Amino acid sequence: MVPDHIRALPCWQGEITATPLEGGLSNESWKVTDARGVHVVRFGRDFPFHHVDRAREVMTARAAHAAGFGPEVEYAAPGVSVVAFVPSRTWAAADICTAPDRVGTLLRRFHDEMPAQISGAAFLFWPFHVIRDYARTIAAGGSAFAAGLPAHLDLAQRLEQAQVPMPIVFGHHDLLPANFLDDGRRLWLIDYEYAGFGTAMFDLAGAASNAGMAPEETEALLLAYFGTPPGPDFRRAFDAMQCASLLREAMWAMVSDLHLAAPGANYAAYARENLQKLAESLSHFTKTHGTP
Repeated sequence: MVPDHIRALPCWQGEITATPLEGGLSNESWKVTDARGVHVVRFGRDFPFHHVDRAREVMTARAAHAAGFGPEVEYAAPGVSVVAFVPSRTWAAADICTAPDRVGTLLRRFHDEMPAQISGAAFLFWPFHVIRDYARTIAAGGSAFAAGLPAHLDLAQRLEQAQVPMPIVFGHHDLLPANFLDDGRRLWLIDYEYAGFGTAMFDLAGAASNAGMAPEETEALLLAYFGTPPGPDFRRAFDAMQCASLLREAMWAMVSDLHLAAPGANYAAYARENLQKLAESLSHFTKTHGTP
C-alpha cells in the first residue's frame, strides 16, 4: 500500500511501489519505484532548533550532484525531496576504519570542489556556536540533561581554545558512517542538512570520532587529506575537535529529545551513548596532550 502523501507527488510516471527506509533519526524516507526507475523520497520540515533549512539542503544536494558527490535531485517542494536511487552499500563504522585513505581523499576533493557549485547566501557551520545554541534550547525546554550544561559549555570553551587557524572550505558536517554510500567503484555522500562553510577540521574529526577510528587510522586519514603528516599543534586541535564532535552529537540528541519523534528513535539513549564516547575521547586527549 502506497501512502497517500507519496502517491500525490507529481513526479511519478505510471504505477508506483514504495518501501520505507529504516535508520533515519529525524526524517521519513522511502524507496519508490515507478516506470522511470528507482528513487528515494525524503520528507522533513525545517528544524530551526537544529539550524536546518530544507531549501538550503536541496540547493546543496544539487550542488553536490553537479560536483559529482551526490545523487541527482529529481524533484523538490517544501518538506519533500526526491533523488535518484544509487545501487550501493551503506557504510558502517568498520568500513570507514578500514578505508581512512579513501575517506581522506574524498573529503579533500569535496572541500576543494564544492564551493564553486554553491549558490545563494553563505551558511557558516561552527560547532562551538552550535553547542552554545543547543545549550540554550536544552535549558529552555526543561530537559533532564540540563543539569550537565555548565560542564558541557566549560569543556566546549576549552576545546575551542585548542583550535588552530585553517582555511575556510565547504564541509558536509554530518559524516556519520551511514551517510557514505559505496557502489563498488566510488563513494557517494548523502544528507546535506548541516553542510556549509567552515574549516576542514570538523569533517575530519567527525568522520574519525563517529567511526571510532584508532590512532593509526586517523594518521592515514590525515595523511590522505593533507599529503604530509600534520604537526603537533594540529594533532592537538584535531583530538580536541573529535571531543567537540561527540559533544555536539550528544547535544543534538538532547535537543531532538525535546522536539522530534521519529519512529524507533531513542534520542535520550543516543545522547548517553555519545556522552560515553566523549568521556573516552577526552581521556585519550588528556593522556596525549594534557587537560584541555
